[in-house]
Amino acid sequence: MTDRKTIAVYDARAGDYARLDPSDTPSATLAAFLAALPQGARVLDLGCGPGTSARHMVLAGCKVDALDASAAMIELAAAIDGITARQASFHDISGTAIYEGVWANFSLLHAPRADLPHHLSAIHTALKPGGLFHVAVKEGTGEGRDSLNRHYTYYTEAELTGLLQKAGFTVGPYRRGRDKGLSGTEENWISVTAHA
Repeated sequence: MTDRKTIAVYDARAGDYARLDPSDTPSATLAAFLAALPQGARVLDLGCGPGTSARHMVLAGCKVDALDASAAMIELAAAIDGITARQASFHDISGTAIYEGVWANFSLLHAPRADLPHHLSAIHTALKPGGLFHVAVKEGTGEGRDSLNRHYTYYTEAELTGLLQKAGFTVGPYRRGRDKGLSGTEENWISVTAHA
């Protein structure tokens, strides 16, 4: 189920969110993800936000499908040349063996914990064999709302690894960091690139 309060925050703050990452160069994590993909790869940017990562993917020669549940975010992403953007939720992930890569950067953490196994299974099915799946989440336990009223599900490395393996993924090394997001609060995060 898509959390309407979370989507309302992103609809209202899309411009602010886009200004959080004005960089003309991809992050080290995104650069490594793109370098590992075949030339001309088809990539799903899941929870694409304003299209910041998708723009880097297009510039790297990828064919990009960008999905987000926020209409305001999709409007920003769709304005970028080369991006096919549509408003959709995680429950709309479909298709079999169509993507070389799926990028879910701080998006699946908005899904309820009970829904994540279904979403991971759908992503695994949508990826071609050996395809890459990047996922980043906030580190911790439990579920709750932040100061902006967005819903978050927090994961430990062990829990996320177990969920990914159960969905059929081979899990790569984790990256860790601590950043300040839209709410202004610094939080720890973990990310990993897994193989289908």
